[in-house]
This record gives sequence, C-alpha cells and structure tokens, in this order.
Amino acid sequence: MAQQERSAGFVIYYQDASATGAAEGVEFLLLDYGRHWDFVKGHVEAGEDDMATALRELKEETGLSSPRPVSGFQREVTYFFRHKRHGLVRKTVIFFLARVDTRKVVISHEHAGFGFFPFDKAIKRLTFPTAKEILTAAWECLQS
Repeated sequence: MAQQERSAGFVIYYQDASATGAAEGVEFLLLDYGRHWDFVKGHVEAGEDDMATALRELKEETGLSSPRPVSGFQREVTYFFRHKRHGLVRKTVIFFLARVDTRKVVISHEHAGFGFFPFDKAIKRLTFPTAKEILTAAWECLQS
C-alpha cells in the first residue's frame, strides 16, 4: 500500500504595473530543483491548511511574503513515485495562483536557480506533464 503525502504551493506570476491587458506582460516564476523545473511547493505540516502551507513554502523557498492569491483558482494533482526509504508514495499537491509585485527572489538552499518566464517559455521549461497542465490552467484563468 502506498504511503500518502500532501503538499501545497503556488503558481506565482509577476505582471508589470504598466500592462494594460489581463494577461499582458505576465511572467511565471519557476524554480530549478537541480534535476527538474517546477513551482513553489512543500509538505503540509501538522496544524496547517493548504493555503497556510503554500504561504509558508513561498516565504521559505523564495523570500516572497506578500502574494495576492487569485480568487477561485485551486488545482489538484495526484501522482505516484518511489522513495528510497518509504517505497511507493501517493502524493497530492494543491496549487493556488497568486500575483507578486516584485521579481526579487532569494532562493533557498533546496534550489539551483529560478527564473521568471512568459507562458510560452515557462511551458517548455517545466519538466512534468502535470505542471504543464497546471500552468495552462493558470494562463487560461488570467486570460479570462
């Protein structure tokens, strides 16, 4: 039987204040985990809800502390992976979408780098199909 894990995180975007269209000038924050590119996310700790986890992880992994979540955007992905010590793990990750007003990021020791990318470049940079699906949903949300 698979061990259960739950994580939460953000699809973070920056948009210049001078942009006039809903999705004009949008750039998405991606983190380089060394072997893959993905969004900010981390394990839900005891006593936290998904949003509290996402906010804590954002602060810990990027130094960003004042995101503006987009109301109504919440996506969930579930996948399996094999852990060296725990065996088969079934992981569920909840993602929120939020805007930040700065590109000033201070990454944690967990990451090899980061970047802000327009949608077309971000979708190519992301490693996993589920992350691409989440980014596409975020992009569609911002365009509507």
